[in-house]
Amino acid sequence: MIVERRQWQHVGERMHAGELALVGLWGEPGCAHLAVMDRHSYGLMVLSLPGERFPSIGRLHPPAIRLERTMRDLYGLEAEGAPDVRPWLKHGEPYAFLPAEGESLHQIPVGPVHAGIIEPGHFRFSANGETVVRLEERLGYTHKGTEALLAGASLERAARLAGRVSGDSTVAYALAFAQAVEKALGCEIPARAIWLRALAAELERLANHFGDIGAVCNDASFTIMHAHCGWLREQVLRTAAQLFGHRLMMDCVVPGGLRADLPRQASEAIAALITLIRTRFPDLVELYDETESLKDRTVDTGVLTAALAEQYAAGGYVGRASGRTFDARRTPGYPPYDRLEFDVPTVHAGDVNARVWIRIREVGQSVALVEQIMAGLPSGAVASALPAGAGEATALVEGFRGDIFAWVRMGADARVERAHLRDPSWFQWPLLEAVIEGNIVADFPLCNKSFNCSYSGHDL
Repeated sequence: MIVERRQWQHVGERMHAGELALVGLWGEPGCAHLAVMDRHSYGLMVLSLPGERFPSIGRLHPPAIRLERTMRDLYGLEAEGAPDVRPWLKHGEPYAFLPAEGESLHQIPVGPVHAGIIEPGHFRFSANGETVVRLEERLGYTHKGTEALLAGASLERAARLAGRVSGDSTVAYALAFAQAVEKALGCEIPARAIWLRALAAELERLANHFGDIGAVCNDASFTIMHAHCGWLREQVLRTAAQLFGHRLMMDCVVPGGLRADLPRQASEAIAALITLIRTRFPDLVELYDETESLKDRTVDTGVLTAALAEQYAAGGYVGRASGRTFDARRTPGYPPYDRLEFDVPTVHAGDVNARVWIRIREVGQSVALVEQIMAGLPSGAVASALPAGAGEATALVEGFRGDIFAWVRMGADARVERAHLRDPSWFQWPLLEAVIEGNIVADFPLCNKSFNCSYSGHDL
């Protein structure tokens, strides 16, 4: 919807008042776009404001600040009245970290190169002894020009790019992109493809949750949990490779459906995996729950308040561990989840322990969903031909980190004119800065891993 400045400003004021949640804020040459969701009806609205300048949303609603900085770096769009005009992606320019004042403060720079095999990011700690007074992140090192590559790309190439925004969420990203394209072109896909997409998404969720649970424990030096959870993750990845031909299930979900159907031995492979998880995982949960030295590190560490989780519309386990019940599979919702029974686990403690327990409970929900999907899996084709035409549409999909937003504008030549993909990490990285304040430096790895934000998905 094309709007005027006063309408754009009014939406910002409604976000400030808590009526609307920010879903996405992005640009293209000569135009700014804003996606918001009603916090009560979950209705999604996209506004477009032509021009090189727009009233700052970040001035009224802090979750928009980093997005506005990115729009300036990528497209030269100026947010009038923006509270922070520092470059975000341009690392060749001088960068002024926010100050922290007080006696006996010192700074600890970490990254962008890290000791582990992880993506690059710089973390600047201001600390009093071991107590963190301020943490500021500087990201953007994995910026790869995704939106520029998507502009004008063929549908096949664009789908491959979408699935590589953040490799650990390749199914969720491919699904969000495919749903947006299908809505834009008015394409209905076969029922079997819809259910198989959900199967792939739940396997992706299981693999990542197992990996995260173990990694959090590893950062507290409880390596036995890391080893056993890593082994369970490996079993999920091997099953995914059997079913979809790729351990991460990359390029399996495509606009129009799925690239290929399941092999004949799929039911047996899934049954074996479910049995394995139900046999092994409860013992690991009990081990976590009964190890007091481990919980001494995770309980009351890195507390995210419910107010901040709500303000930033934090998705996934980050939001649900602080009382936010949102799950895109349910609200606004998309098939086949409207025909499946599942709970959205929620707790209110908001600490590292709570974020671990949300993952634990979601493992149980995903196992039950996989069983329901296999029991109700329709027969038939797994792909439909895409009709010709132009159009614009959005999609919101629940990845393992939270909701992934996709906006696509298709041209009549079956090419993508413009596209934008927003990772849940955009609204989680700033919260990591908040939760570490007042904690000791040694607890940062625990807090960081309990969030497990994506660098690549955030940097586009």
